[in-house]
Amino acid sequence: MRSVPATARAYILCGALCAVACALPALWQQTPAGWGVPALLAALYAGCELPSRCRHLGPAMPVNAGSFFPVLLAAAFLLPPAAAALVAVPGALLGQVTGSPVAVRRIWRAAQLALATWSAAATDALLGGEAALGGGSGTGGADGAGGSEFPYALLPAAAAAVTFCLVLTILEAGILATAERQPARTAWRGLLLRSLVPHLVHGLAGLMMAVLWTSPYGPVSALFVLLPMYISCWLFAQYHRERFAHQATIRALVQAVDLKDRYTRGHSERVGRASVLIARELDWDERRTEVIRFAGILHDVGKLGVPTRVLRKDGPLTPDERRVIQLHPEYGHEIVRGIGFLDEARAAILHHHERMDGTGYPCGLAGPRIPAFARVVAVADAFDAMTSTRSYSRARPVSVALDELRRCAGTQFDPEMVAALVRALERHGWETEVTAGDDADGTDAPAGGTGARGAIPSQPVRLAGRTPTRGGTA
Repeated sequence: MRSVPATARAYILCGALCAVACALPALWQQTPAGWGVPALLAALYAGCELPSRCRHLGPAMPVNAGSFFPVLLAAAFLLPPAAAALVAVPGALLGQVTGSPVAVRRIWRAAQLALATWSAAATDALLGGEAALGGGSGTGGADGAGGSEFPYALLPAAAAAVTFCLVLTILEAGILATAERQPARTAWRGLLLRSLVPHLVHGLAGLMMAVLWTSPYGPVSALFVLLPMYISCWLFAQYHRERFAHQATIRALVQAVDLKDRYTRGHSERVGRASVLIARELDWDERRTEVIRFAGILHDVGKLGVPTRVLRKDGPLTPDERRVIQLHPEYGHEIVRGIGFLDEARAAILHHHERMDGTGYPCGLAGPRIPAFARVVAVADAFDAMTSTRSYSRARPVSVALDELRRCAGTQFDPEMVAALVRALERHGWETEVTAGDDADGTDAPAGGTGARGAIPSQPVRLAGRTPTRGGTA
């Protein structure tokens, strides 16, 4: 407990005491015969949570927070509030938690889920959900399946699911405010927006479990609802695990480039952000938009293949050094060749220094022969180079940079991509992070070349009022 702030300890203690107070009435409300349903539901929830702690089953059966909330909501629909609160406790205490102190986290999770389940059960009972399910006895009432009136139980179940969500998010926001010093209002709103729809889905699944539980087929039939829910949660967890692996790969590559060339820091992320603005303005779907973000972030990954002495050289580059740097798109294409999820991003990495008039490199492509992804990244790259302050040049105003892009549209840049960036910036604006030496490949002028550190254009375009600096276009 030493690592937990005093305010958070007091908050957790209050939550635990409230949970105990909510669950205690079950000790005298439930008869010995009436403990069967709460015990079965508690065992089911605990059995669902346990595999995540197993060394061998955990990686193969990943679950995220909320994977088995339908069991708790089914308990809220079938049982009195006090008994429903107890259902959450064994699974919460036995389930997997991340971070330390582990014991405190387990106690808090048990209290949080008990309070949320109690609140959901109380809401459902207040709105008549118990009667719609045949008395909520868990045995189907007097007339078995006829006791369940599913349509009439929908509204109470939805209200109970919303209450469950509200209580969880409010309690979680309190922890973020007391333990991590986050603003409670901001934390609460963010958690609620992310979790409301999933909890409504869990509420529907919990209601279906409760209806089947009270049917002549009994508790076993309720598992047929839980199985597809678990499969969907497993697929969702797999998707997020894969997405996290993709992002980790991207971060590792970008950090490697940043360590090698100090001029790239921040530039890659901004190029990715500008590329996304263009893609959204062109109404690209989310998959292509995500890929173009990767392309923008990794467009200069080929600098890993350029000798460090060339990248960090002070002063003008020799013709041989320029030719070496001009190989960075091909190096980048080779580096990411085996990374399947990058897809069309590879074409952008290879061709982002091509020009519409065919005088670019490495392949001298012209017009529509240049891949669309490369045309987007070329505009984003040049825009950020002009609006970033580097060690040898000051940032230009956004309006001046856009004027320069318009001037070079048709010869160097795709006019459609330039127009899309202009519209996007008019709508969203642009925040430039001013850092020293922040040019990813030295792209300074719209020609896509370098001021000092990167690929030099075949035919440099000189900006008005500027003179060549350090062997590149400035």
